[in-house]
Amino acid sequence: MAEKMKILLIDDHPLFRESSKRLISRSQNFAVVGEAGDAREGERMAMGLKPDLAVIDLSLPDKSGIQLTSILTTAMPAIKIVIVSMHSKIDYVISALRAGALGYVVKDSVSKSLLDCLDAALKGEYYLDPSLTQEIAQKLIEPPEQGSSADLTYGALSQREQEILRLVAQGVSTKEIAEKLSITAKTVDNHRCNIRTKLDLHNTADLVRYATKMGLLGDAI
Repeated sequence: MAEKMKILLIDDHPLFRESSKRLISRSQNFAVVGEAGDAREGERMAMGLKPDLAVIDLSLPDKSGIQLTSILTTAMPAIKIVIVSMHSKIDYVISALRAGALGYVVKDSVSKSLLDCLDAALKGEYYLDPSLTQEIAQKLIEPPEQGSSADLTYGALSQREQEILRLVAQGVSTKEIAEKLSITAKTVDNHRCNIRTKLDLHNTADLVRYATKMGLLGDAI
């Protein structure tokens, strides 16, 4: 029997990792050899385990899955990356594949598409979730539009981080955000730090400029 290809799962949702492991166990071609809940641990395990493939969530607590994909494919050129995400927006798909991913699967259809995606990635072939159109594949090979203001990292923020980004940009204080969202001020500060790291921003003024560019200031929470 041929040796199974080693897979590393990197996703901060334990239930999703567990369901993915059960799905992958149905295949004779793959075996999950490790799992991680954030980018730092995922990078460490990838360097140690040397998996053939990594299944990476787009939205991780410390770095985006896109950032981690770029890190891993640079350090380990032979690794095959598949991104899984709740988002199907074309900008995120483009960003993931340009970072080095070979596949992109929307989480809602993982049970139907993940194994096919892994098979394709193993062969070095691109695979897009069937819910994504052929026009996306064509757009992926076109150069980005000059002066495009679309930010490809916004989708890497968690829903809570997106909420806090909008509130910060609207001038709401840390204490008020904590009260509004029923969390501690320290948790708010931790989210703000993660937001700045993921978006490569350095202070509140940068956050406000970013939110303005993205049209977030008028969004209701």
